[in-house]
Amino acid sequence: MSTWLNTFLFGYYPYICLSVFLLGSLLRFDRDQYTWKSDSSQLLRTAQLRWGSNLFHIGVLFLFFGHLLGMLTPHAVYEHFISAGSKQVMAMISGGIAGALGFVGVTILLARRLTDERIRATSKASDIMILALLWVQLALGLITLPFSAQHLDGSVMLLLAGWAQAIVTFHGDAADLLAGVSWVFKLHMFLGMSLFLVFPFTRMVHVWSGFASLAYLLRPYQLVRSRRLNVPAGQVRQPGAAQ
Repeated sequence: MSTWLNTFLFGYYPYICLSVFLLGSLLRFDRDQYTWKSDSSQLLRTAQLRWGSNLFHIGVLFLFFGHLLGMLTPHAVYEHFISAGSKQVMAMISGGIAGALGFVGVTILLARRLTDERIRATSKASDIMILALLWVQLALGLITLPFSAQHLDGSVMLLLAGWAQAIVTFHGDAADLLAGVSWVFKLHMFLGMSLFLVFPFTRMVHVWSGFASLAYLLRPYQLVRSRRLNVPAGQVRQPGAAQ
């Protein structure tokens, strides 16, 4: 039974989550664009939002790109200038700092949603649910640090990275790589995949807009030309006259 569950959770579940994540986001953008927003509560009360939001976004964005690059970069790419053990220590230190920042930030945001009556009254159940899931996920990430310290040779990190690379390259034996991995890593990975599953149905869809705004950096300048007035020769246009 445990073998079957391991195969389902880490062999099939990732594709279910990714499919719902992509198709669900596309359908929501196509059919329900008026709900495509962050639903910010800044106008209700600014207190604590600035600290909580900034800490959370700094930590989570660093963790997202760190996990993305760290797990999807093949070992052969970096083994010539950094060992697996050194890479793991670097990831533990930087990820621990970013995780702590994100955890403090999401704790502030969640407490604000739960304790402020005005914000609680205008919050959806999904708003509180997604903050709670992120709180648990960041807490689990911090809990993995002592477990990672038990194998500083980077062996487990290579297994986790190998699993992620096997998933994106559609290798059928990806789940077998995690058979002997500690439960805390598996729970952290399961909850991380589940966040992608619920993503299209929550306010988190505004993340797409944040990434899409980067396209403005590559957009060419807009050319704005003034409209020239055809004034007959000898006629002077009076200041303030209607155009």
